[in-house]
Amino acid sequence: MEERSYASRSEAIRDLVRKELVRDEWADPQVEVVATVSIVYEHHEHHLSDTLADLQHQHHTTIISTTHVHLDAHNCLEVIIMRGKSAVVKRIADTLVSTKGVKHGGTIATTTGQSL
Repeated sequence: MEERSYASRSEAIRDLVRKELVRDEWADPQVEVVATVSIVYEHHEHHLSDTLADLQHQHHTTIISTTHVHLDAHNCLEVIIMRGKSAVVKRIADTLVSTKGVKHGGTIATTTGQSL
């Protein structure tokens, strides 16, 4: 509890319960969810920027925002925010992270907050 700065044991338990509720939401492929996908890639990688942009345009109804950051002279970070049915969001996130040339990526699955 101290490492994560919880004010009380009750707050820590509430947080654990919320995490389980969000996980349950994501288990239903039809529930509307929210996620962020972070990917790091080499911007000189052959056609990778175009491929990532094309993927994002193909899913413009689910991808609601993208932030692009130049980490250094070679590496970029993109943070992609999505909202939609969990099965669709999972599929798009997996496609983005597994795109050839992406060095690292991950998804944070969260909730719209309506059912909490």
